[in-house]
Amino acid sequence: MTDTGRGAGPDFIEALARGLDVLRSFRPGTPTMTLSEIAGHTGLARPTVRRILITLEALGYVRVDGRGYALTPRVLELGMAYVNSLSMWDVARPHMEKLVAQTNESTSMAQLDGSDIVYVARVAVPKIVTLAVTIGTRFPGPATSMGKVLLAGLPAEELAAVLDQPSRSGISARRQPTPAELDASLREVRAKGWALADQDLAPGIRSVATGVRDGDGRVIAAINVTVHAAETSVETLVEEHLPRLLRTAADISHDWSLTGSVPAVTV
Repeated sequence: MTDTGRGAGPDFIEALARGLDVLRSFRPGTPTMTLSEIAGHTGLARPTVRRILITLEALGYVRVDGRGYALTPRVLELGMAYVNSLSMWDVARPHMEKLVAQTNESTSMAQLDGSDIVYVARVAVPKIVTLAVTIGTRFPGPATSMGKVLLAGLPAEELAAVLDQPSRSGISARRQPTPAELDASLREVRAKGWALADQDLAPGIRSVATGVRDGDGRVIAAINVTVHAAETSVETLVEEHLPRLLRTAADISHDWSLTGSVPAVTV
């Protein structure tokens, strides 16, 4: 996981970077890890990992769990500081709740981080889906409707650099488009202003998404409606839910423009 060439100059703090490597080594399905496992995932020496874990435990971010270590809920503060600093949730939540009331389906908002999307806001309905989603969940962008919208909104040179970055989601998409297929898909998204993903990420997950824009018209986030493929057809998703989604995105964009609480593009 570590990258010896990631930092340059005397101001780069390698110890901080290594501490973040340790926090990121905890993946879905591995809530508890031994010191050796963490060292293996990060590529750091065991004594280094031990000192980092002792520090993180003293700060309240990890705890000893049997023979290993586990993250504590305090780690959520790191991610929520980002969301709360943008006032994104406060502005978008009423509109998203209204959309859920109209569709009886879940809606989420995401931004790009490399070639992945990361969920930053969500209003869910209790339905069983293949993949669990919470704020902070990361998925490979090209396989999702929100990812297609966000990628389509990037300038050509920036898009190429983003797509060169491997996914850090730990998830293999059910369908992985070729460069030619993705290029055609993104051109279609730019023309229509919205994107559809029909079980591309995982079986049973179908969604439609559109962009949320700042006052200059830039796509800075994406919002979607997600349905279960066995319950909702593509026709229903596009003909009934999409118009409501487009109105919701326009309302959020309008409010962000008025309040100035606009999140920065994260790449």
